Amino acid sequence: MKFVQLGDRRVPAVAVGCMGLAALGEKECDAFVSAALEHGLNFFDHADIYGGGACESAFGASIARLGVAREKIVLQSKCGIVPGVMFDFSEKHILEAVDGSLRRLRTDYLDVLLLHRPDALAEPAEVAAAFDKLEKEGKVRSFGVSNMHPCQIEVLKTCVKQPLIADQLQFSPAHAGMISCGFEVNMCTDAGISHDGYILDYCRLHGMAVQAWSPFRYGFFEGVFLDNEKFAGLNAVLEAVGEAHGIGKAAAVAAWILRHPAKMQVVTGTVKPAHLLDIAAGADACLTREEWYKIYMAAGHILP
Repeated sequence: MKFVQLGDRRVPAVAVGCMGLAALGEKECDAFVSAALEHGLNFFDHADIYGGGACESAFGASIARLGVAREKIVLQSKCGIVPGVMFDFSEKHILEAVDGSLRRLRTDYLDVLLLHRPDALAEPAEVAAAFDKLEKEGKVRSFGVSNMHPCQIEVLKTCVKQPLIADQLQFSPAHAGMISCGFEVNMCTDAGISHDGYILDYCRLHGMAVQAWSPFRYGFFEGVFLDNEKFAGLNAVLEAVGEAHGIGKAAAVAAWILRHPAKMQVVTGTVKPAHLLDIAAGADACLTREEWYKIYMAAGHILP
């Protein structure tokens, strides 16, 4: 298993996304968590809104049943979204959200807490106060953000003293704006426009890990490109590249993401053990430069 740097620790390059756990029964959930741990996948990504908290509860109960020692796993959760109502980075909400996650996960601390989506009404001083309290009480060890551009991060940093170690961003061969804007710089093309303030370069400059969510989707939850006839060319190239490395198409996607020198972390979304392990196999494959570019162009992007 390939590892990447997240703050001051090395973690698996494939993070186990847990937003679908609430749909599983106890035995299925235990089998999924066990399969992940048996293959070295001990980094679990949560959010307080996944399943309305039920996903965290399912995971916490599973870890208790399996008797997994807390120090054997890395727990990350996110907060700040009040579904269908607002985004909330107030000190009160952050503190209450973390307490809720800790209770559901049956743990005393989170290894990483991410602010889920930008709150336009956020007061950096309030965020800083919440982070300071959580750190002092030992409830959170490291902090980061999700879906933020550089200026939003810089505004937070005017008050937040802890290093922001990660930014979780949507990224895949078919959702590659972070890459395309760099290729098509100084061109009058839609892809040449940076919609994220060049966040990829910012993260590399500031030592922040990019956690790639929805690695198999295109658009904003428009659909999955694997085995999708709209992406027949991409699937054909993924299959060929996968065959060359003895892996499947999903693993080829993971390998494509992990080939980037930003040393990203892939966040999975499956709750099927076999699919999870298929994806994880991509962490052991190193694509050639030519293979990486073939996949990029097969997704419909251009090289000027």
